[in-house]
Amino acid sequence: MAATDRARILIEALPYIQRFSGKTIVIKYGGNAMVDESLKQGFARDVVLMKLVGINPVVVHGGGPQIGAYLKRMGKESRFVEGLRVTDRETMDVVEMVLGGLVNKEIVSLINQQGGKAVGLSGKDGSLIRARKLIMNGPAKDEKLPSEIIDIGHVGEVLGIDPELVALLDTRNFIPVIAPIGVGGDGQTYNINADSVAGKLAITVRAEKLILLTNTPGILDTNDKLLTRLSAKEIDSLIADATIEGGMLPKVRCALDAINSGVSTATIVDGRVDHAVLLEIFTDEGVGTQITS
Repeated sequence: MAATDRARILIEALPYIQRFSGKTIVIKYGGNAMVDESLKQGFARDVVLMKLVGINPVVVHGGGPQIGAYLKRMGKESRFVEGLRVTDRETMDVVEMVLGGLVNKEIVSLINQQGGKAVGLSGKDGSLIRARKLIMNGPAKDEKLPSEIIDIGHVGEVLGIDPELVALLDTRNFIPVIAPIGVGGDGQTYNINADSVAGKLAITVRAEKLILLTNTPGILDTNDKLLTRLSAKEIDSLIADATIEGGMLPKVRCALDAINSGVSTATIVDGRVDHAVLLEIFTDEGVGTQITS
């Protein structure tokens, strides 16, 4: 690459650095970006660079494949209901160990190796994430009867997030890395969907932007063409005609909740692309589908 081309890249990034400097960006880290070694290193460098130019990144991570692999080694089968892991007491112990321990500390270590100052947190630390048991309603056995309640164990939903700890770490130049585990008023520990935690956190800390890393290019139309920019109204239409369905629905609803609650933009980003986070934040084209109000 010629020196002038490098200069153009830096110039292109300048207005975005100015726009996001001093602002918080919440990143849900998951998918291939958490498994492929090259992508893992690239993600850590992206986050460190963001912090160095004055942006406050906050990372919320998943870890479903790692949990599944550990359960398999234990001889325990993974079961899911509508994409959520059925979490009995034994599985919850594994979830907490893998998410709050192994996965969280690996991410912290990767960021620190790249020159950052990351701090790993579980939602239980300082009562960061308050949760309650998620109640799921299944179809009624008889149309005259109420819907049947499905018990999926220690799976929770966010009741509230305390922004104080995250704000304190940001002001001290630390990068928070958060495992999506919450605690109930009764002291019970809950496994929470990482997209949901990231969305609620973005709202709570008044983030400028929410980024959801995934294993797809973004939202596709019926011809599998990437839709790079959508409004909330357009999203509603795509859900209504089933263009958006399946595993993309929870991510889209999380993004809609965020932008309808004051977050400026939410982007579903292809985490399989090298330096996807930097490309999304600092370039005109971006990577994935940006959703705005």
